Amino acid sequence: MSEINMLFEEYSDKVNREIQPLLKNVFDGLDDITCEASLYSLLAGGKRIRPCLMLCVAEMIGLDKSMVMDFAVALEMIHTYSLIHDDLPAMDNDDLRRGKPTCHKVYGDGIALLAGDNLLNRAAERLFELSVKNPNSIRAASYMMHNSGIYGMIGGQSIDLDSSNKKISLERLYELQDKKTGALLKTSIVLPYIVAVDNSVIKPDEDLENTLNDLAYHLGLAFQIKDDILDVESDAKTLGKSVGKDERDDKSTFVTLLGLEEAKVKLEKEVKDCHEAVYKLSNKGYKVHDLNTIVYFLLMREN
Repeated sequence: MSEINMLFEEYSDKVNREIQPLLKNVFDGLDDITCEASLYSLLAGGKRIRPCLMLCVAEMIGLDKSMVMDFAVALEMIHTYSLIHDDLPAMDNDDLRRGKPTCHKVYGDGIALLAGDNLLNRAAERLFELSVKNPNSIRAASYMMHNSGIYGMIGGQSIDLDSSNKKISLERLYELQDKKTGALLKTSIVLPYIVAVDNSVIKPDEDLENTLNDLAYHLGLAFQIKDDILDVESDAKTLGKSVGKDERDDKSTFVTLLGLEEAKVKLEKEVKDCHEAVYKLSNKGYKVHDLNTIVYFLLMREN
């Protein structure tokens, strides 16, 4: 394992130790098959990329990570709900997620559908509870739900489903991926800034906000291009999910539209843009070691 992989694993394990007990308690005391299915997917593992990014950015800008922990839990629930629904036969029809049978393979389509709904609803409840306790959290909570909805992740999934078995333009593909993959990654990176400003931890800084948005955009795009390449070049054991789905479902991806080699060139450009954004943060005086570790890992990952 490379040094960068080891550093990321250390950071990811640290975040997981903090967030795992909170995730386990989201349906505390409820003896219900839908809750069981929700927790099956929520606790199935994974790298906890979004919470890692959120807590890392919070620490980098001087925000106590306890101020974003509830947001990190809510975001992980939203992400997991999207995976449960995405794996259903009516959508991507996948049998494997995080190296385990998908939720609907274990609990059936109906319960899996409810499990996803349950996670989304509980995430919204948690954000409402947080906003009641601290009204300064309202703008950040709204930002998360906006990026999860039709203007973000759901909008991207809608384009994705509507694009099956047809060729779409590269411009439309950019919109699809910016919403479907990029919106939640942007939430992880930009939301700590919103919380810090609204709670007067830092002063508004347009340059900082723009740099975080730039990093989020290029990281989301690079993450998806990498996924498209891995779907062609990797295997199910390494990825922990099925491969070859894009070709099976006749989907427009960066590989199918650009070709494998040009997609790799495009990935290199997005990687460069990510590093430039991190470099700008470093030049502003922020300690970017942990952020750089996570970004580098995501760009160079093999699963």
